[in-house]
Amino acid sequence: MSEFADTAPYYAIYRPGIPEAAVRLLSQTVAGKQHPALLDLGSGTGQVPAALYAAFAEIDVVERDPGMLGEADKALAGLPDTTVRLHNKPAEEFVPPHAGWAADMVTVCRAFHWMDQPVVLSLLDGCTAKDASVVVMGDGSLWTARSAWTDALRSLIQEYTGSERRAGKDKTYAAHDRPYREILAESAFADVEEHAIPVERPWTPQTVIGYLYSTSFASRPLFGDRLEEFEERALALLTEHADAGVLIEHARFDVLIARRP
Repeated sequence: MSEFADTAPYYAIYRPGIPEAAVRLLSQTVAGKQHPALLDLGSGTGQVPAALYAAFAEIDVVERDPGMLGEADKALAGLPDTTVRLHNKPAEEFVPPHAGWAADMVTVCRAFHWMDQPVVLSLLDGCTAKDASVVVMGDGSLWTARSAWTDALRSLIQEYTGSERRAGKDKTYAAHDRPYREILAESAFADVEEHAIPVERPWTPQTVIGYLYSTSFASRPLFGDRLEEFEERALALLTEHADAGVLIEHARFDVLIARRP
C-alpha cells in the first residue's frame, strides 16, 4: 500500500504550494522556447504543474498513487492552451508519450527521497532535450521545522506513533544521507545551480491538523482508535501556541536546477 493511502484529499487542500519566487525562476528558465514540455515526477496532487502551466505547452504528470492522481486530474482539468497527460506509475517506470518526445524541464518536488534516484536520472538522460533542466526542489516539513510550536507538536505525535518518524502504517522514514547536489553531479545532469528561497507561512490550528493528515508521518490511520483524542489534544496545543489564532512557520524552499555540462 502507498505511504500516502487515505491522504490525497487532505494533500490537495492543505499542502503548501511552491513559492511564487520559484514559479518565476522556473518559468524564466524555459522562456523563449517553442512549445516547451514539462515532465513532473512524483506529482502528488499536481501542485507544480498547476503553478507552472502558463509556461508550458505540454505537461506530463507522473504519480504512482491513484488517489493523488485523481486529485491532480481535478486540479489540472481545463488548463488553457496546455496539453496534460496523466501517468499512473512510479517515476522509475515512466515511458514517453510518443516517439520523438523530449522534456524541456523535469520537476521533482518533495518526492526525490521516495525514488530510486540513479535509475530516474538515467531514464531522464534518454527522454529530455539536450538543454533540458532537471529541477529537484522542496523544503522541510512540520516534522523537521524547529520552533516552540512545531517541537511541541512533534512530541505529541511521537506519544502516539513512537519516537521514530513514520512513513505510513508499517514503515519508518529513511532520511537520505547525501546531498541531492552530489547525486545530481554524478548523473548526466552534472551542472547544478542552487537557489534558496526563504518562506514565511501562516497556519491556523485547523490547517495544521489538515496538513498532518496529508503526511505519511501523521496520517489518520496511524492513530487508530485514538484519532479523536489526538486531534483534541493537538488543537488545544496549537491554540495555546498561536498568536491571535496564527502560527508562523519559517522555512527555506531549496531549488536545484541541473543541466548537462
